[in-house]
Amino acid sequence: MKDIKCVIFDMDGVIIDSELLHKKAYYETFTSLGLDVSEELYKTLTGSSTINAFQKLIAHFKLDKNPNELVLQKRARYVDFFENDPNLHLVDGVEEIIKYFYNKGMTLVLASSSAMVNINRVFNRFDLNQYFTAKISGADLKESKPHPEIFEKAAVLGNTPKENCIVIEDSDNGVKAANDAGIYVFGYRNPLAADQTLENANTVITKFSELKKFI
Repeated sequence: MKDIKCVIFDMDGVIIDSELLHKKAYYETFTSLGLDVSEELYKTLTGSSTINAFQKLIAHFKLDKNPNELVLQKRARYVDFFENDPNLHLVDGVEEIIKYFYNKGMTLVLASSSAMVNINRVFNRFDLNQYFTAKISGADLKESKPHPEIFEKAAVLGNTPKENCIVIEDSDNGVKAANDAGIYVFGYRNPLAADQTLENANTVITKFSELKKFI
């Protein structure tokens, strides 16, 4: 691939193996609400912002609940898991590929559905701010993945035409968002997100080192 100048990273499942923490926090919240959320239904929420996920669930279960309050409940549980899990680590090989792109002079942008407070928590814990030009949270946008808004804004923040950008995603909602934004997307097959097909990714990788063949 020629003329790639900007790499747009998703965070959960791409930079950090936090999908299980999010899932535990969601399911504790579901239990507290007396909700029986199937794996099939949960799969459709992967990659969406938390507010978007709870809006979907409120509509699905016809709940008389404020989605913003549910977001705060789930977030508090996630923070508790995050701060008390010493085994939480970066996805294998991602730090090396971040440094590889950075040392090649590429612009790196983080585009995550997570709230900015969670993004900063991860970036501070693992000292990643030095490599990234910009970070964008889907929680601050009107639309959530699979809507393309987050990746369209990421390209603008990276000051790079979309045809000179790539996206790295591990969820089908994220892949669709990149597709609809018109940006080439690498689907990273995270073994912890085996329920995601990545069928619409332009290229599927199982290791980040594979990206060096392309860029």
